[in-house]
Amino acid sequence: MKTPETAAADAPATPDAPPSPHTSPASDAGRAPGGAGGAEAASPGRVSASGAVRALGLAWRAGWALVIGAGALAVAEALMPVCVAWLTKIALDVVTGRSSGGLLVAVGTGLAVAGLAVAVLPQLSQYARRELERRVGVLAQDRLFRAAERLVGLSRFENPAFLDRMSLAHQSGGSTPGLVTAGIMSVGKGVVVVLGFLGSLVAVSPVLAAAVLAAAIPAFLAELRLARGRAAMMWRVGPVERREMFYRRLLTTVQAAKELRLFGTGPYLRGLMTAERRAANAERRHMDRRELATQSVLGLLSAGMAAAALAWALALAWQGRLTAGDVALLVTSVAGVQGAVATLVNEVTMAHEQLLLFNHYLAVVDGEPDLPVPARPRPVPVLRRGIEFRGVWFRYSPAHPWVLRDLNLTIPHGAAIGVVGRNGAGKSTLVKLLCRLYDPVRGAVLWDGVDLRDMDPAELRSRIGAVFQDYMTYDLSAALNIALGDVSALDERGRDDRDRVRSAALRAGAHDMVAALPQGYDTLLSRSFADGTTGVTLSGGQWQRLALARAMLRDRRDLLILDEPSSGLDAEAEYEIHTRLREHRAGYTSLLVSHRLGAVRDADLLVVLEDGTVAEQGTHAELLRRGGVYARLFDLQARGYAEDAPAATLGRNGG
Repeated sequence: MKTPETAAADAPATPDAPPSPHTSPASDAGRAPGGAGGAEAASPGRVSASGAVRALGLAWRAGWALVIGAGALAVAEALMPVCVAWLTKIALDVVTGRSSGGLLVAVGTGLAVAGLAVAVLPQLSQYARRELERRVGVLAQDRLFRAAERLVGLSRFENPAFLDRMSLAHQSGGSTPGLVTAGIMSVGKGVVVVLGFLGSLVAVSPVLAAAVLAAAIPAFLAELRLARGRAAMMWRVGPVERREMFYRRLLTTVQAAKELRLFGTGPYLRGLMTAERRAANAERRHMDRRELATQSVLGLLSAGMAAAALAWALALAWQGRLTAGDVALLVTSVAGVQGAVATLVNEVTMAHEQLLLFNHYLAVVDGEPDLPVPARPRPVPVLRRGIEFRGVWFRYSPAHPWVLRDLNLTIPHGAAIGVVGRNGAGKSTLVKLLCRLYDPVRGAVLWDGVDLRDMDPAELRSRIGAVFQDYMTYDLSAALNIALGDVSALDERGRDDRDRVRSAALRAGAHDMVAALPQGYDTLLSRSFADGTTGVTLSGGQWQRLALARAMLRDRRDLLILDEPSSGLDAEAEYEIHTRLREHRAGYTSLLVSHRLGAVRDADLLVVLEDGTVAEQGTHAELLRRGGVYARLFDLQARGYAEDAPAATLGRNGG
């Protein structure tokens, strides 16, 4: 199938198309790189209150009981250090003052209980947070890919900026709500600790309490700045890491292994992979150095404040103005406030950073569809008259040349239409528009007179069976590779309707091949998984037969599209497949796309595309008699099969 990159290479540019009454609602701007859907942002943006509310709402729906339980544990955990500090002060004052032994026993018991709570509560809190993160991860991932399914076309998936955003959305969506919830609880816990220890400091020295609190403000602002820097760094590093993963996959997949070893390209690709890793490392190293410098300064400030407080407390104690318990409480409170403020700042900045990344998740989940879907779509009628391309102009974006130019074509009901042409003529783009994977920039595609844009894309596609040139190979069983052509052949447990699957395989000529596999239809067609089964790999021709069987499972649909259905087959298999396909499509509407003219010569009508428009059409014999584009292409291909026969003779005899 054509991509924007191949379209740019294959389709020559022409002036802008004239206005048309059938202008697509999905304009060029919507398909331009970085178009609708939020993929155009060059940075994560800013934290908003609504983002925090959305993250908390997701966590609440994933496990409200866990949220409440974790919150209660956080408050209890926060109170323990303050309780221990006061109990320690009282104990020291009792011991040094020789007060009541009963009070000392009570204080000791309290310290033992508090110590037990300090040991147990963090473990319970950690379990609650992790369980909440797991549940949120499942819910967030499901919602993210539901949003991806709403993208009925292909333009976003051909946009690198959107792919980067999708990667960050998957990363942040699964973790951010849980982390933000845990962060808010930790912030609440920190506030309780800070207030508790500040209250203790105020009781000893209001001036010292104010000084300790003031020293925390620079730390808070500095950490917020670092959080923004980290989020921006992750956005910059995203494309680099995706390229590194691409090279890594090339170096480790069996599909690439033959060429890499034959052509000796492994070291070159490894060098590219290493260069991408070094570029990502350089970005992260720069960020780490900023953090090191900032936090070192903050650490020195904190240590200086603690030392000054301790010296001041010891001086007062020497003068008899503080008791031993007061000194212990003051030292503990200063350390407690500093520790709690540091934790508080860390949690706030972490939550801030996560919410910046969560913007990517929200951008995908809240994004508009890439193609307009009417609120009240018109029903897709059973095809009775045919399909019409009326004045269709199409290009992948304003930066790309026109692929189709004022194309007019009718596919009559019940007819087999063969579409041929050179590379870049627009054949695969025609198929994409017919499946409504894109909309025309101008003009319209009509199904029995109804514009495809007025229909529900899912209902339209349910009436189409197709084999694409770049068919999928799934690392699943042979049966599932076929059954995915129509999920109604699978039950709620994922078990396939074996009779339907086998029938489709028979029609595609794949049954004998599949039956000969080690576990027949249950054979795993991959060696990627170590799950105790013996996986096998198939040849290109064998995979193509399975792709045909997948299309055959959609039995008797209104339209059958065959985009190079036999390109990977040998001559004998190709003849067998096309014989089966002729029988299968008899009486039904079909569109046949192929570079091999002999494979489509028996079509009811042959359409030749040239530079994005219909150059000529007619039957095989009619086109040969005209001596135009089709005749020249057929003559060239015929020479390859019978080089000793004069080209003119081949043309006159119809090959």
